[in-house]
Amino acid sequence: MTGEAIAGHGHEDGGACLNCGTTRVGDYCHACGQSGHIHRSMSAIGHDLAHGVFHFEGRALRTLPMLATRPGELTRRYIAGERARFVSPMALFLFIVFVLFTLLSILGAHLEAPALDGATAQQARIQMEQSLARNAAQTSTLATQRAAATDPAEIARLDGKLRELAAETRATQLAMTTADPSGWRKLGELKTGWKRLDKGLAKAVENPNLILYKLQSNAYKFAWALIPLSLPFMWLMFPFSRRFGMYDHAVFVTYSLCFMLLLVLAVSLFAQLPVGSGLYGLVITVAIIAAPIHMYKQLRGAYGCGRIGAFLRTLLLFVISTWVITVFTLLLVGLGLVG
Repeated sequence: MTGEAIAGHGHEDGGACLNCGTTRVGDYCHACGQSGHIHRSMSAIGHDLAHGVFHFEGRALRTLPMLATRPGELTRRYIAGERARFVSPMALFLFIVFVLFTLLSILGAHLEAPALDGATAQQARIQMEQSLARNAAQTSTLATQRAAATDPAEIARLDGKLRELAAETRATQLAMTTADPSGWRKLGELKTGWKRLDKGLAKAVENPNLILYKLQSNAYKFAWALIPLSLPFMWLMFPFSRRFGMYDHAVFVTYSLCFMLLLVLAVSLFAQLPVGSGLYGLVITVAIIAAPIHMYKQLRGAYGCGRIGAFLRTLLLFVISTWVITVFTLLLVGLGLVG
């Protein structure tokens, strides 16, 4: 590229494209799309920055409201070919992932194993043992009352109390097992025959916070893996359909993940406000309810499902999402151990 070719504005009607060498027939190259009007000045940097920001902002202002209120229409229109009007699902997904993990890093939200000294751990264990003893005594009393009860309403009430105590007992026992250092030491002594995994298990016992840090770091790096993990299950919801291909399912999944990450982002921001736990719990409840409603609306609009079909597929999609997140978490743990 010569100095004369790009000096000043570099505009030359019908000249060769400075990017690919094709002879232009207008202001833009018909082969690669580059403009024939080439800037080489400091003002050009500001122009490119403003163009990039406002061009993205314009598309984002059209995309985000539809993603929140009309996700099915957004998905359908993007698949149908309206690409210039909206932010592409993958670009939006990667941007939201970047913003979310940057925010969590700024807020200092990170996974960390609780550090308990010997006296604190012993006191916590004593309190849990006392809780188990109280639950056992209450369970015995309620079981005696249950055996003597004849009123159906009273029997139902006692059964509910017994189920609550049983759930609390299981949770306390799990907490005791998790906090028991001997249990962690046994994990480090586990031998699988795979040297890298065995070494990772030993490191996890020695420094659990390192594994948790790797887990969070890998979640940011491999968040995109949620998309291919979801695609086979999306195909199963519309098996052998000629109307919908894997590309359609990929657009659906990616836009859906964008909305779910935006919910996490909104809840994380709200958690930093000086509000009571009751209001914060209400916000979390609203977010949990919003997730399946969004799935339902997106399924109806994107695939043209009827109400019953969309409802049943929403239930299935909710189960699939739980399974995919579980598999994704296991993959992250595996990468953390062998990485």
